Amino acid sequence: MTYAVRYFTKTGNTKRLAEAVAGALGVEALPIDVPVTEPVDILFLGNSYYAFSIDPEVRRFVLSLDKDTVGKIVNFGSAAMLNSTYKKVKAEADRVGIPMDTREFHCRGEFKGVHKGRPNAEDLQAAADFARAFLTA
Repeated sequence: MTYAVRYFTKTGNTKRLAEAVAGALGVEALPIDVPVTEPVDILFLGNSYYAFSIDPEVRRFVLSLDKDTVGKIVNFGSAAMLNSTYKKVKAEADRVGIPMDTREFHCRGEFKGVHKGRPNAEDLQAAADFARAFLTA
């Protein structure tokens, strides 16, 4: 199995999660402005809610993916108020014909003092454990 990790962050929270996920998989966490050019079985995509949706940059990134290069997408992220971005990312992935794994990782993220200190060490460990489960599946 081959893996890649890409993320979009405005606060640094999702970057920290991406680094934990990538570390568990033995790959590098890269921002979404770095295209996925080599074939990967699983692309872990980190993102969050901004103004009640995924950021337009995340939408453009997903739409730029090639179904012959990316086997499937695994969603992960953090948010202060809303939970999963799964449905928003899946809607874009469906448009380019890339399946989404039903498993995802989500935790609280600090924003303007709400959920101060999140993601914390336990969240980062949980993200790494989540990614490791794909190594043994």
